[in-house]
Amino acid sequence: MSGHSKWATIRHKKGAADAKRGKMFTKLIKEITVAARMGAGDPNANPRLRTAILAAKAVNMPKDNIDRAVKKGTGELEGVSYEEVVYEGYGPGGAAVMVESLTDNKNRTVAEVRHLFAKSGGNLAENGCVAFLFQKKGYCVIEKTAVDEDRLMEVALEAGAEDVREDEDNFEVITAPADFETVKAAIEGAGIACVESEISMLPSTYVSLAGKEAEQMVRLMDALEDSDDVQKVYTNADIPEDLAG
Repeated sequence: MSGHSKWATIRHKKGAADAKRGKMFTKLIKEITVAARMGAGDPNANPRLRTAILAAKAVNMPKDNIDRAVKKGTGELEGVSYEEVVYEGYGPGGAAVMVESLTDNKNRTVAEVRHLFAKSGGNLAENGCVAFLFQKKGYCVIEKTAVDEDRLMEVALEAGAEDVREDEDNFEVITAPADFETVKAAIEGAGIACVESEISMLPSTYVSLAGKEAEQMVRLMDALEDSDDVQKVYTNADIPEDLAG
């Protein structure tokens, strides 16, 4: 099982509780606002905004919330101005970590991110230290019980996917970022459900962690993802899936 799908599975299980829905809404509203500000307010002309709105609808965000976030981005409504900042560092055992944030106060955010790394046995490092270990890709996870492998490969590859991988429980469909929406639509149009689907930073190599280091890594990822200023966190840590329990 690849390191990324292990963390995606852990995150999926841990994030299933409705208690986190409010925080998820906040992060998605930020992303919609920034996407609308940087592109256009029309999702048909703005792929990043379209992806953000689809993600918001997937978690049943009310349409009014989505519309307000778009209008704040386009300037039709007053709103906070967020800046995109990416942080890089090392977690326990030397695992690479990338943190994507949207913040209205970089000093506050970098101080918090540095503290969370240090608290979990890692350290924040210079930009560029781990970015080369990741590639930006479209990524969909499908449970093996949901589809026959040959059928999934036929649908995904015909739609333009780069690769279909497998682990013990899941299939992973990998795409170029530009092809993500087309491939995902083809998969779902064929009646195949994705348990995870996003534009992601996939690691090219993995660092296996066990015992205390693996537990510390899960705590670090949880703490970073729980931060209001953090949008997404990526790691090349290969973590035992039973830590999701």
